[in-house]
Amino acid sequence: MSNVARFEYILMLIVLIVGLELAARKMRLPPAAALVLGGIAIALAPGLPVLEIDPDLVLIVFLPPLLLAGAYFSVWHAFRLHLFGILQLAVGGVAFTTFAVGLAAHWLIPSMPWAGCFVLGAIVAPPDAVAAKAVLKHVVLPERITTLLEGESLLDDAASLVIYRFATVAVLTGSFSLVHATITFAWLAMGGLVLGGGLGWLWIRLLRRVRDRILSITMTLLLPWVAYIGGEWLGASGVITTVVAGLVLGWRQHDVFSADERLRWAAVWEVLVFLLESLVFVLIGMALHAIVLRHRGTGWVAQDVFGPVMGIVLAVMISRFVWMALTEGLRIACVPPSRRPGVRGFMTYVVVMGWCGMRGVVSLAIVLALPAGMPERDIMQIATFVVILATVLGQGTTIGWLIRMTEGARGQAQGQRHYLSVSQARALIARVQERVMQHLAYDAQGQLVHDRLLEQYAYRAELAERFSHEQQALQGRQDAHYRALLATIKAGRAELLRLHRSGEIHDAVLHQLEHELDLQQMTAEGALI
Repeated sequence: MSNVARFEYILMLIVLIVGLELAARKMRLPPAAALVLGGIAIALAPGLPVLEIDPDLVLIVFLPPLLLAGAYFSVWHAFRLHLFGILQLAVGGVAFTTFAVGLAAHWLIPSMPWAGCFVLGAIVAPPDAVAAKAVLKHVVLPERITTLLEGESLLDDAASLVIYRFATVAVLTGSFSLVHATITFAWLAMGGLVLGGGLGWLWIRLLRRVRDRILSITMTLLLPWVAYIGGEWLGASGVITTVVAGLVLGWRQHDVFSADERLRWAAVWEVLVFLLESLVFVLIGMALHAIVLRHRGTGWVAQDVFGPVMGIVLAVMISRFVWMALTEGLRIACVPPSRRPGVRGFMTYVVVMGWCGMRGVVSLAIVLALPAGMPERDIMQIATFVVILATVLGQGTTIGWLIRMTEGARGQAQGQRHYLSVSQARALIARVQERVMQHLAYDAQGQLVHDRLLEQYAYRAELAERFSHEQQALQGRQDAHYRALLATIKAGRAELLRLHRSGEIHDAVLHQLEHELDLQQMTAEGALI
């Protein structure tokens, strides 16, 4: 296949991805579910060309931006508050699942070497909370569970990739030293922390000096690959370097980016992450298609693969529930009896956290990057895909129902920190803005010069205060207000386009006024969500 043909084929795949995404939204499925089914269709479709994938290229293209995006949008305060619990899941849980799956794989597939079994365990160990977030945002969960799930998805990739790296080297070289691996792991982790923090700090300093939105967005697009490649080149963990750099940038982005830069940056990254995550699902379908072609008519899948793969799926699911029960039981044993949740609270935590163990894009990216000389590589790829299929379709489509059955895990909500609601925070901000305007509305001689602005801010503060206390009673009036505002924005946009098409305004005027209308529309639509 020529390079032109490869490019045309990739474009066709992107069109397929858009169609699958639309189908998922139409059927109200997690997007990953439609992509998994699309991957199956590609694997079984006759006549499709086989696109060779460089394993090393998969890791370096797909992983860095996905890791940085997850770190950038993490909730830093909650992350620090629940760091110990997150590490229990992201490091301990991944290691436990890797060990459990490794044992199961060696029992089910005796021909697979021990190190290869742990390679497979490391691949399927990290849960992917991206698939769960689409469901979790529509249900009520305690802050602790939400933070643990999001924090776990950020760090478990790093832990899994480090274990994968050691196990892969052991398979390819035939040797493994626990002491050497421990020392190397410490060096990789500490080097990644230091280098990632330094790169994040350096990028913030550079972004402060670059006040051009195109250049600043380009620099943020470069950061994940700079961090990953730089970390690997200097002998540190490229994964940890990228995650730490993303955490630092996400923590300081509020005073680094302007509002315009932040809006555009978020839009660019949403498109990039969507394309990369989707392409990984399609690429695994193509890899499975090549496997199907190699073993067509041999009965290999039915005879030698089906049973072991089902066993591995069960090992992945059961090991997560076991680890949740063990760690939560130990945590409860260490707190005073007066603060311990009841049996219902304990079981709710274990069930919800255990059922949120969906696997996803990181596992796919790792399995696609397996070296060609890896023993039982085909089985590993099939097993990974089936694990994702079972967890995304089984757990991903039922997690919302399960949470509602457990009444939003109410037993866990006692004693958690109380946060202001959106309406309460908005009322406080409006009062501060009104006080500032009260000072700025008068000139040096005490003459009122901004009476209209003062009136607007006073009205806005009063309305926000009332709404924070009477939200249910006033919600209908607020919604009607913003729907009326959207109608005026629609009319204004139509008039703006009429002026432009009739040649009465320049393109620059069109873009400026259109941007203002876009911001107004985003505010109104956001208030209606």
